[in-house]
Amino acid sequence: MPVKKEDSSKTPKSFHFGSSLLTLLTALILFNILFPPGLRPSRTEVLYSQFRREVRDGKVAKVLVGQNQIQYILKSDLPNPSTNQPKGETPQPAKVYITTPLPNDPELSKFLADSNVDFGTAPLDIGSFFVTLLGWIIPPLLILGIWIWILNRAQQGGVAALTVGKSKARIYSEGHTGVTFADVAGIDEAKAELQEIIEFLKSPGKYTRLGAKIPKGLLLVGAPGTGKTLLAKAVAGEASVPFFSISGSEFIELFVGVGAARVRDLFEQAKQQAPCIVFIDELDALGKSRAGAGPMMGANDEREQTLNQLLTELDGFEVNTGVIILAATNRPEVLDPALCRPGRFDRQVVIDRPDKRGREAILRVHVHPIKLAPDADLEAIAARTPGFAGADLANLVNEAALLAGRQGQEAVTMANFNEAIERVIAGLEKKSRVLNEVEKKTVAYHEAGHAIVAALMPGAGKVEKVSIVPRGVGALGYTLQLPEEDRFLMVEDEIRGRLATLLAGRSSEEVVLGMVSTGASDDIQKATDLAERMVTLYGMSSKLGLVALEKVQQQFLDSYPNPRRSVSPKVAESIDREVKEILEGAHHLALDILKTNRDLLEQMAQHLLQHEIIEGEQLHRYLERVQAPEELTIWLRTGQRSPDSTRSFQ
Repeated sequence: MPVKKEDSSKTPKSFHFGSSLLTLLTALILFNILFPPGLRPSRTEVLYSQFRREVRDGKVAKVLVGQNQIQYILKSDLPNPSTNQPKGETPQPAKVYITTPLPNDPELSKFLADSNVDFGTAPLDIGSFFVTLLGWIIPPLLILGIWIWILNRAQQGGVAALTVGKSKARIYSEGHTGVTFADVAGIDEAKAELQEIIEFLKSPGKYTRLGAKIPKGLLLVGAPGTGKTLLAKAVAGEASVPFFSISGSEFIELFVGVGAARVRDLFEQAKQQAPCIVFIDELDALGKSRAGAGPMMGANDEREQTLNQLLTELDGFEVNTGVIILAATNRPEVLDPALCRPGRFDRQVVIDRPDKRGREAILRVHVHPIKLAPDADLEAIAARTPGFAGADLANLVNEAALLAGRQGQEAVTMANFNEAIERVIAGLEKKSRVLNEVEKKTVAYHEAGHAIVAALMPGAGKVEKVSIVPRGVGALGYTLQLPEEDRFLMVEDEIRGRLATLLAGRSSEEVVLGMVSTGASDDIQKATDLAERMVTLYGMSSKLGLVALEKVQQQFLDSYPNPRRSVSPKVAESIDREVKEILEGAHHLALDILKTNRDLLEQMAQHLLQHEIIEGEQLHRYLERVQAPEELTIWLRTGQRSPDSTRSFQ
């Protein structure tokens, strides 16, 4: 494999005048403060009367008269020529005394002459002049140096106040992101689409000679964790062109006009390094539709200015030759239509959750650095993880490795993967949460009821494990169901069967204990949401017909419920009545199944109370004995009980 040589050339450091000037001024100030006292002779201020007295006493050797002061030297401070001075040693300067003369002393010259003292006019004080000069020159030079230093730092991105309009995009020269297409699996269609983009950049003449135009933008859409950002990094690694990466939220700032300035700066940099790729992550933070802003825009005005600038840069009068825009979002429904039209984002690539084969390929990528035991079956793990995205599978592999390391194992076994799947789906096991006898009994019958009803439902996943060990947040037990194959559609009888399974725990408490608990709150919530979607979204109501009474707003985010359309009070009442009838029918069906299998329910519950877990062959032997009531098929198809049914559910 050829090794790519690193570019050893380095950009020479530029000379910054402001920094050098600031350093020089600082050195001058320190020199003036620290060194002059050691270089100049020491000076002592005395009174003028003392000066005249020392002159009369004949102690003064020399006097220098200035305008505002008198400097003089005593005879005792002069160096003695008769004293042996060591060779090479500089004699110490004489001590200078300073005094201020009286304003009216015209006889000073005569007084000094009569006293036989040498005197004259004082020369210019170089030290004092130097200090005065620095006092006038240093402040403006200091301000100038600081300002130039700030400008230099602003060019390097060091001062936030002056770089607020600069783009914050990370630049990967020649695409050195450390990720290639070999690190991406399970999304072969998206890789093929992006491979064509890379070919556009590497060999544009192959397409332009036929009259084709290079696409300007490509939008990656998909659920969180499906690998949109990872795929963009792989494109950078494969294309070997400069790669700009930025998040949509990084364009928005407190100051008005900053976002538009950053968009302009980003595209100016990209044009200088074309051909290149610009990747904008979480595009919905920047490109939300302007339709819902209304006349009072307020704080949204800054975001709209930024969006308008982005639209202009993508497809305006200026041609961005060789600049391809990649963007990623999990909320394509909120994007502005002007942003998604051809000519801006010419292509949209949907990155969906991988199927079984894709999950197995993703697992093989993530287990590459993991030491696997011989019993680790990646195909079986892929079959047990339907609905898992790439990020979920990476987390699953890491969890299994952590479990193996915690137990001191030499390799990661299949048991570690099974435990990791349970931790990801149901949460962390809470061994410290100890249930009392009543709670434990209630949970045992509750989970056994779920397992028995689920064993009869069409399209339901295979029941793999039943446990009354608390896990996660608020889960006192769980029934693990894993579908045997990937499903993309659900028919009506499967939805009704799912409703019956959700309500089976509550029904089991009614059949055995004669009372109900709060443990079914989450099941009831999920069942109500599913039944309402049957009526308002799926058109499975015989009374309301094929009318969509719900607005689909979240394509890839399931955590937020879709809002209901504006309907009349009569229609809303009909919706609520229909939902209630569907849930009551599922409840009665679950009661019927559990009463038919009352003995089996008791046996499974007692097994759970003794061992806390039922799985494997033991669980399969129990579920093989489940018997279906007569009206099961009729209710699953029509939602109605058989006319001749006289079974009591009280």
